[in-house]
Amino acid sequence: MKILLIEDDPEISAMLKSFLTIENFEIVTAPDGETACRKFYESEYSLVLLDLMIPKISGMDVMRKIRESSTVPIIILSAKDTDSDKALGLGLGADDYITKPFSVTEVLARIKANIRRNTQYAVIQPEPKALLVKGALVMNLDTYTLTKNDKPIELTIKEFEILKLFMQHPNKVYTKEQLYSLVWKDAYLGDENAVNVHISRLRSKIEEDPRNPLYILTVWGIGYKLGDMK
Repeated sequence: MKILLIEDDPEISAMLKSFLTIENFEIVTAPDGETACRKFYESEYSLVLLDLMIPKISGMDVMRKIRESSTVPIIILSAKDTDSDKALGLGLGADDYITKPFSVTEVLARIKANIRRNTQYAVIQPEPKALLVKGALVMNLDTYTLTKNDKPIELTIKEFEILKLFMQHPNKVYTKEQLYSLVWKDAYLGDENAVNVHISRLRSKIEEDPRNPLYILTVWGIGYKLGDMK
């Protein structure tokens, strides 16, 4: 499997490349944002390791560009370890966040977990030919697209899966633990940031007023549910 490693520190880049190559990954390195964007569009990757503090084009902007056309798993590597930094990274489309300094064994475990989840999603998930309609939203499960008032809305895979759960089960209230387990396909360890950020991003895309949502409602003390509009 091929990984794009975007890291401007030559020692960290060399260390990760050497270790991951031994683990049978093909590693393509990029020391700055411009090189990263060019190399990303030149090939197909199983995963992207992305340092946020890189020259020429910032890591956040690189991630935005990748997410314009791809749902490849992205793991952020960053010395910034505040909750707001993590929430921002996850909110812009990252799948995981590793704080520097880190152990290479932790990086390897996270890489394998994210690739496994992405691969299982692609292989196991059926593609039923069906439309789900709620208010002005129309979700096509055959093409994995969403429109609102006939205008396309771009969603990440996790945003799509969250909304699909709500639209398939319009009367069900989902806890954050249930959402994490069903969408991330992983054990919930009490970190609410991932769920909260994805719900917030989803609301920003589908709601007229995200502060007063109609489609995804908060059930205080429990979780979230779909609104009651026809």
